Amino acid sequence: MIDENKKDLLLQIQKNFSKLSKGQKLIAQFIIDNYDKAAFMTASKLGIKVGVSESTVVRFANALGFEGYPELQKALQEIIKTKLTTVQRVEMANEYSNEGAILKKVLKSDMDNIRSTLENIDYEEFQEVIDKIFEAERIYIIGLRSSTAIAEYLGFYLNLILDNVKIVGYGISDIFEQLLRISNKDLVICISYPRYSNRTLEVINHLREEGVPIVGITDSLLSPIANISDYCLTAKSNMVSFVDSLVAPLSLINALIIAVGMRERDEIREYFNKLENIWYKYNIYDRKGNQ
Repeated sequence: MIDENKKDLLLQIQKNFSKLSKGQKLIAQFIIDNYDKAAFMTASKLGIKVGVSESTVVRFANALGFEGYPELQKALQEIIKTKLTTVQRVEMANEYSNEGAILKKVLKSDMDNIRSTLENIDYEEFQEVIDKIFEAERIYIIGLRSSTAIAEYLGFYLNLILDNVKIVGYGISDIFEQLLRISNKDLVICISYPRYSNRTLEVINHLREEGVPIVGITDSLLSPIANISDYCLTAKSNMVSFVDSLVAPLSLINALIIAVGMRERDEIREYFNKLENIWYKYNIYDRKGNQ
C-alpha cells in the first residue's frame, strides 16, 4: 500500500532533487515533466527514454522510499487518476495498435483488477458492512458521474431484497433535498471512482458532519472518500484510455448483494415467487425459449 505522504509524489521528488545522483536527476526531471507517460512505462523503458540503466531507475525508486519500481509506478498512477483530462486519456490510447490488441489488453487488465481486489479485500470490513445494512432504518445509495451505473445496479437488487433502499442521484430535486430526512439511524453507501466527483465529496462531507454512518466503495484507501467513510471497501479500477474499468467494483457489488440476499433467503424466496407470477402474468420476460 502506498503511504499517505507519497500521495503528492511530484512535490516529494522536487524536494529530494538536490540529493539525487546525476542519472537519478534525469529520471526525476522526466517524471516531473511527463508523469502521465512515466506512469505506464516499465523500469527498462523509462531507463532507455532518459539514457540510464534499469538498475538506476530501481535505485531512484528506493531513494524516494519505495521498495521497488512497481511501487513508484503505482504511486504515479494514483496521481494521474485525478489529474488527467479526458483528452489526455484519449491520447494515451495510441499504444493500442489494433482492435485485437485492445481486446486482449482490456480483458487482461480487468482480470488483474479482480485478482488484486480479491487479494486486498478486508473480509472483516466486508462483514461489518453487511451487518450495518441490516441495522439501518433506511439505506441511501449515492453514486454520481461514472459511478451512477454501479449505484443503480446495487439499488435495483437491494430493492428486491429489502424495502428500505433509496437511490440518490440527479433528478427533479437536488441531492441535498433527497437527503433531507436522513438521520444517524440510517446508512449511506457512497460509490466513488476516478475522476472523483466534487459533488459526491460535498454531500459526503455534509453527511459526515450530521453524524450519518457512511460506507465508501472506491478504488483505493487514498481515494478522497476513504478517510471520510466509517467503513471502506476497495475494488481496483485501472484506467484504460478514457474509460475507467468498473469490472472489479461491479464484482464486489455482486458479492455484497448475494451476501445480503443469503441472510434473507427465506423471505426473498416467497417474495420472488410472487414476482415470478407477476412477471409471467404480464409477460415481462420472453418465454419462447421455455416452451
